[in-house]
Amino acid sequence: MPDATTTDAVTISDITTTADAEAFRLLNEAWISRFFTLEDEDRKLLGDPIGQIVEPGGAAFVARLGADGPAIGCIGIAPVGPGVFELVKMAVSPEHQGHGTGRRLIRTALDRARALGAHRVVLESNAQLASAVHLYEAFGFRHLDHDEIAPSPYVRADVHMALDLR
Repeated sequence: MPDATTTDAVTISDITTTADAEAFRLLNEAWISRFFTLEDEDRKLLGDPIGQIVEPGGAAFVARLGADGPAIGCIGIAPVGPGVFELVKMAVSPEHQGHGTGRRLIRTALDRARALGAHRVVLESNAQLASAVHLYEAFGFRHLDHDEIAPSPYVRADVHMALDLR
């Protein structure tokens, strides 16, 4: 089912190689370290995105300038329950933010979640990342009520959202 989507010189494709996995790790470590501290769960997912996200039934993507250019963004969807996926590890390099790459990554991840039979996609973020939270809201994600929030492995997670796909 892997495929590539090209729009405005940005190519989004499934992570399949160690170079893709390394780009996924580096992009995420850069933004996390800019705002927060890397946590154990970050290290686990970023150390092996194929084994931690893809092999259990999810998908991970990398955005590149052109087909073979540098990686400028990434995102993953990880299964967390029957028909439920978590949007994880979205990152866009600072010099490429504000040009629609994040929007394209989210659209690609949601399309794949639907293709994998998801009826719901959840995510965790942080209120400091206001632009990202607004982007999720633009896709229809709603903020969860306190009683809907599952325990998080992330200390920084203070935003919990969900999008029902049906």
